Amino acid sequence: MMPCYQLPISQIRRFGLALMLPAALLGTFAFPTQVQTATAQTSQANRPLTIRADVQEYDAKNQVITARGNVQMLYPSRQLQATSAQAQYFSKERRIDFSGNVYILQQGGNSIRAEKVTYLIDEGRFVALPQSNRQVESIYMIEESNNSGQTATPAPQTPPLKPSN
Repeated sequence: MMPCYQLPISQIRRFGLALMLPAALLGTFAFPTQVQTATAQTSQANRPLTIRADVQEYDAKNQVITARGNVQMLYPSRQLQATSAQAQYFSKERRIDFSGNVYILQQGGNSIRAEKVTYLIDEGRFVALPQSNRQVESIYMIEESNNSGQTATPAPQTPPLKPSN
């Protein structure tokens, strides 16, 4: 066997490639690409707001977290889950702006689908805007019972809409 300092460059490169390929494959399986996760602490009793996204930035001066790409947000204290293309959490204003194919689900089944949604945390209020020539879709779960605990009578049938001329 020849000492390594006497091997031709091509053989050294092949040997290095032979060592690097299994290491690269092992790294792919052992350390899969993960989505970045951030947890913001809200001011009221430090309840977590968890954000997962492809890319995240934090502006310390303005205290704004920007998440882009496959954004997933979980806010258990507000019973809120959301997905969007981008989200920004403005901690000073206590506001979250979602944009791009926004879907928000609250515990109990209420949901909103829109292009842009602003969530005003302290007010518990959502402001939703649709894509152009589209509409916002909201689903609200309404309990159908009266005060005595009995189920309410069904609403009368609505007549079909007539097309306008």
